[in-house]
Amino acid sequence: MITKRIILRGIWLAFSLLRQGSAFGLSFDQAQALALQQAPQISASSARIEAARQQAIPAGSLPDPQLALGVDNLPIQGSESFSLGRDFMTMQRIGLSQTLPNPGKLEAQTEAASQQLALAEAESRLARLQIQQETAVAWINRYLIEKQLTRLDALQQENQGFAQAAIARFAGGGPGADALTPRQDQVLLEERRDELQTRLGQAVVQLKRWVGDQAGQMLIGAPPEFPISARELSHGLHQHPELDVFEPKTKLLSAEARAAEAGKIPDFGVQLAYQHRGPAFGDMVSFQVSVDLPIFTDTRKEPLVAAKLAERAAVADQRKAALLEHQSMLESDLAEHQRLQRAIQRHREQLTPLARQKAQLALADWQNRQGELSAVFNARREYLETELKTLDLENQRLQLAARLHYNYSRETLPEAGQ
Repeated sequence: MITKRIILRGIWLAFSLLRQGSAFGLSFDQAQALALQQAPQISASSARIEAARQQAIPAGSLPDPQLALGVDNLPIQGSESFSLGRDFMTMQRIGLSQTLPNPGKLEAQTEAASQQLALAEAESRLARLQIQQETAVAWINRYLIEKQLTRLDALQQENQGFAQAAIARFAGGGPGADALTPRQDQVLLEERRDELQTRLGQAVVQLKRWVGDQAGQMLIGAPPEFPISARELSHGLHQHPELDVFEPKTKLLSAEARAAEAGKIPDFGVQLAYQHRGPAFGDMVSFQVSVDLPIFTDTRKEPLVAAKLAERAAVADQRKAALLEHQSMLESDLAEHQRLQRAIQRHREQLTPLARQKAQLALADWQNRQGELSAVFNARREYLETELKTLDLENQRLQLAARLHYNYSRETLPEAGQ
């Protein structure tokens, strides 16, 4: 029965690979590449960068000039009212005006546009790293759960031999309980299988969020072993991608504050007009200079400057809070990573060998008719649970190592399986 299930499972996986057009499966690096290629967050970030880049092109430019058309000295009374008569001083005017903002305002606008682009690029880097991190976690989770299922399959297949031996011994006059023990053990292992299959399904769904339909392919290779150095990761704390976003935010608000401050300085304007009149008077040209009068700065300009400065102070405090939070998280995660390493070492060097030895002794006792078959199956299940627990701890450790790597390390990602 177990062998048949394994064969059917292999056929289903092979069919899935052929249906999805891949005969090689999905490696860790391929999952990373797929996630970055098709994640909507990446295309959204690219669109925001392009928008900021386009907005930076006209930043700091003069406003568009204005064309003015009009009529001056038009009579509204008498027989010639509303008439462009030849004997009146009525003038047909065409003029061109240009506003000249003060240089400080234009420079601040240019700087603000530049920092808006830098902010979009920083947010794009953050989005890429978050996608890589979550894809790595999802791939690792599925990989370790499948290893647990493989170990469970092996134990169930081995138990078939014990079941046949128990039936043979019962037929030869052995204890009746031994004939029921394999069936009871089978039910318990099936329950364990259902739990792992549910977790595997959830892991595939989690991976599908990032790589799409390829999440159902067979995984190939092994996850990379991310190097974890408390000293190096602590040095990378200030380069955390989330903290990188605060610098362009601060500079952007500083530029906007300078632009608001520059609003206190008057802007100028110039206008040149040509006026056409009747033959009796001749045409004229006029020139005009205008200047703003920022006389209500206390109520109109100062509040805008104060608002931008307050926003900048808020961003600085937010960065401090985020830095403290990540520092605390880094220290906590490093401590947890060390705990998991010690737990895995304890399982591999002590608990697993002891559980294996216990199972071997229980089997030897049963074969020598000095023990019960139930003790053999209980010891083997205990051995299995110890191995599954080790794999579960390894799953937690690798996921945590991936998060630490993508959050605080800037080293080149090692090849999968190395």
